[in-house]
Amino acid sequence: MQHFPIFLNLAGRRVVLSGGGEAALAKLRLILKSEAHVTVFAAAPASEIRDWAAQGKLRLVRRALDHGDALCAALFYAANDDDAEDARVAALARADGALVNMVDNLHGSQFITPAIVDRDPVTIAIGTEGAAPVLARQIKRELEERLSPVLGPLARIGKTFRKMADALPMGRARRDFWADYYDQAGPRAHAAGGETAVRETLDTLLTKHLTRTAREGHVAFVGSGPGDPDLLTMKARRALDEADVVIFDRLVTPEILELARREALMIDVGKEGFGRHTPQDEINAHIVRHVADGHQVVRLKSGDPTVFGRLDEEIEAVTAAGQSWSIVPGITSASAAVASIGQSLTRRGRNANVRFLTGHDMKGFADHDWADLATPGQVAAIYMGKRAARFIQGRLLMHGADPETPVTVIENASRPNERTLATTLAELEPALTNAAFDGPAMVLLGLAPRQAESRHTSETLQTVDISIEEAL
Repeated sequence: MQHFPIFLNLAGRRVVLSGGGEAALAKLRLILKSEAHVTVFAAAPASEIRDWAAQGKLRLVRRALDHGDALCAALFYAANDDDAEDARVAALARADGALVNMVDNLHGSQFITPAIVDRDPVTIAIGTEGAAPVLARQIKRELEERLSPVLGPLARIGKTFRKMADALPMGRARRDFWADYYDQAGPRAHAAGGETAVRETLDTLLTKHLTRTAREGHVAFVGSGPGDPDLLTMKARRALDEADVVIFDRLVTPEILELARREALMIDVGKEGFGRHTPQDEINAHIVRHVADGHQVVRLKSGDPTVFGRLDEEIEAVTAAGQSWSIVPGITSASAAVASIGQSLTRRGRNANVRFLTGHDMKGFADHDWADLATPGQVAAIYMGKRAARFIQGRLLMHGADPETPVTVIENASRPNERTLATTLAELEPALTNAAFDGPAMVLLGLAPRQAESRHTSETLQTVDISIEEAL
């Protein structure tokens, strides 16, 4: 991040702009929304700038900027629609100690002005560091459509009520009050009777929250999906937004952790095969202790918590402690992996069932019904199968599996660094070793990527055609 986003208090401070044409007008329309003292230097200002000066909205100096004109300015804008003049006045402003923005000149600017969604006093700034202004405007348009017009009035009224809301205990109690106000009570009241009704509702709502018992601790076992934050469920997002404590696994991606509330305590309890290891008893103790302290806890697991997630052990621990819990399912890695290769886990005429298997368990490499898995048409999604690949390959071949059975290994399914290895059972090793996968991988037995499968079918048909021609 090259440009650090901040909100600068311009109330009563000086902002200077050089220019009087279209570029200047575009900037002034935004700057004049602030409480800054604005001075414009322009020898030939547009009529709209002259009108603003006549209305007292800005001070207009009808000449070009000179030495000392930007002294004590918090911000300076070079907006002359002339590159040479912009460079000249920018140098003068820097010498006067002002932070400089040159319109449409990213490299010459010390700060940039973002696209803004204005729901005063709520302001959303959108920046792309100059890389994609059109994208910033698109995001602005989408946010404008999504955010209710009453958001501003609710925030403005809520600001006047903050001291009274301080009667609630700090932390969870206050957050619950404000969440109730902004999510439900405030919008309902505004729709029913405008700002007067909102103010009346705040008094009633505060009394309700002051008299209710403290919210008990709770743990939500949340599936974070395979890694792509777009695949996270809405319910999972809400849980992360409300969490006081997030206890997360190693495979949960940083992009998803970023969605947690900034003030939440983040506890890494990652486990790595044949590497760093957090004992399950220690994880259980973390959960129970924080729920007992009255916290809203999210136990964040990669994929779906009900699939090879040791969920039962953790539920038993909180149940034994008499604590409340809930499960928020997620998209399991097998679903993401098979979607990546354009296939389906089941198909009429091929397989009426699919197995979810683990490559190893607490005792080592996991054992399964190899004879049944070796029969034609079987499909299995093998979790944690990367290190067990040679063992799985050997067991299946030993029980008569077709060496040409397709096997696909998907590393980092759904993530930007996803990689796919399409091979056969006979070539699984050494192909997997040669691929040098170092991320989480899903092994799909009995499935090839759809493109590879189509290519194989085409090659087979071509061979048949040649054979017919030779016979003729």
